[in-house]
Amino acid sequence: MISNRLTSEEITEKVSIMCNALKHGGPDDEGVFLDEKVNLAFGHRRLSIIDLSSNGHQPMADVQQKAWITFNGEIYNYPELKQQLINAGARFHSNTDTEVILTAYLYWGTEAFSRFRGMFAFALYDIGQAVTYLVRDTAGIKPLYYHVQNGQISFASEVKAFKAAEITNETDPTWPVKFLAFGHIPEPYTTLKNVYSLTKGHFLLWDHHKNTYHIRSYYNNASHQTYITDTSIAKKNIHDTLKISVNRQLISDASIGVFLSGGIDSSLITLLADEHQKEQLKTISIYFDEKAYDERSYQNLVSSKINGEKFVHLVKQQDFEKFLPRIINDMDMPTTDGINSWFISSYAHQDGLKAVLSGLGADELFGGYPSFYRVKYLRYLRKIPASIYTLANYFKTDKYKKISFLAYNNPYAHYLLLRGFFVPEDIAKILNIDIKEVNEILFNSRSFPDLGPYNEEYAAWFENNLYMQNQLLRDTDVMSMSHGLEVRVPFLDEDFKRLAETISPEIRFNKNQPKKILIDSFNDILPKEVWNRPKMGFTFPLQEWMGNHTEISNENLYKGKVAQNAVKRFKNSQMHWSKIFALYLLQLHD
Repeated sequence: MISNRLTSEEITEKVSIMCNALKHGGPDDEGVFLDEKVNLAFGHRRLSIIDLSSNGHQPMADVQQKAWITFNGEIYNYPELKQQLINAGARFHSNTDTEVILTAYLYWGTEAFSRFRGMFAFALYDIGQAVTYLVRDTAGIKPLYYHVQNGQISFASEVKAFKAAEITNETDPTWPVKFLAFGHIPEPYTTLKNVYSLTKGHFLLWDHHKNTYHIRSYYNNASHQTYITDTSIAKKNIHDTLKISVNRQLISDASIGVFLSGGIDSSLITLLADEHQKEQLKTISIYFDEKAYDERSYQNLVSSKINGEKFVHLVKQQDFEKFLPRIINDMDMPTTDGINSWFISSYAHQDGLKAVLSGLGADELFGGYPSFYRVKYLRYLRKIPASIYTLANYFKTDKYKKISFLAYNNPYAHYLLLRGFFVPEDIAKILNIDIKEVNEILFNSRSFPDLGPYNEEYAAWFENNLYMQNQLLRDTDVMSMSHGLEVRVPFLDEDFKRLAETISPEIRFNKNQPKKILIDSFNDILPKEVWNRPKMGFTFPLQEWMGNHTEISNENLYKGKVAQNAVKRFKNSQMHWSKIFALYLLQLHD
């Protein structure tokens, strides 16, 4: 926090309160650094994974105390960077990746940020230049929220910290509209007014002399001039680069494991991690009594090939009901996803792990969702007059109602057609507001890059920048950190992601067998039974569990006829659980 309006004592007190609100994610240590000259205080809650000694205490300064940092995340290539810096004459007092960030900045400036391979959100104070940087990783794996008002800036890894310290309690009145449309609150917005998420691959530079800031990208993600068009070359590059990614993300001085669901992505990450870790690797799996969701046969097929310890946990309806209040509290912001991540993270923590690898990201890179092949129909549907699509609001069935999104010539509407929850007309009725206000909030608040024709790359942009960014990554981080667990995502390694995006779409995507190029790259280790089956995903029996939940399924607890009728349709198996859960969460936040 940086403020010229508060005393040093007040700044320190607020930062300490924010740290306390986030102690679940950093249970091992706490620290606060104060510089009274510029009215700055950094706070930190530590989850010790690299250099478990007191040398890893944060906030941290470099050897010469030219700069200070508070850092959340991991830099996987820090050993190589450290050696380069030592060769350039740098000195270090710890074995942490944190100190490498500091020293890299002091030697290379902001150019250092693009050299980091990892997941990170950090604040770095350069004493000599009298500037502070807020920096977020290129994939947006780690969250970083900020609030600026009257020459004061506050920042944290969860929104609840701003409320805890009473920095702001003002609710953003538009969040319920966004939430009912998307099932989450899309970046950069939050539930609080003027609290925003820093864009991935960007830094915010705060000038202490002027009390002003600007935000700038540090990541050059220029469009590719040439694609890899040779399948054999693509497969070799995928094979080699993913192995490097997995190996370097296994770096840890604390116990580490892998989430093994039984699907293609988690199975592949598990098998590659086993090649490196052997007996030290631990796997965490979940199963259910409900046979339609039970993936034990696939989990067992993979776990039988590895050497480490296997932890398997049964999750029942009563577990869901017992822990649901805590799950909702741990969400930080309302979301219709994350229940699965909460449970498996809880078990990983119980099993003694501090870090795990996850298969998240492969679907988005290699076309693992139906949206990649449905998106092409937009080129034909967009030719029909918009007025025709407004008639879809009269349909009672949800999947037909969503056709009304085609009445809007906006990329957000195209995404909502494929992944949206409630249509604008229903949102207006649920919230008792004018539909013009709904449309203004959803479709006039953001500009988009030129996404080109309606093809797989068009879908990939949405899946990466909306669904994965705002839902999967955010929910995975907040739910895992609620248990003091770090989740690493090798598929989103900067080098691997960049490689995937240079592969020609003709071979990167395959409508007959999603993720075929990825599967073929590892056909020597990936069992056929794992990939030659219908896609399930990491799914819980929530349709049944929520139907049996006395509150969620009680229409009398909901306000308004639209919400009450939705619950009735849900109980008649005419509506997906996620939409009812969205309405339930909305009731709780009223």
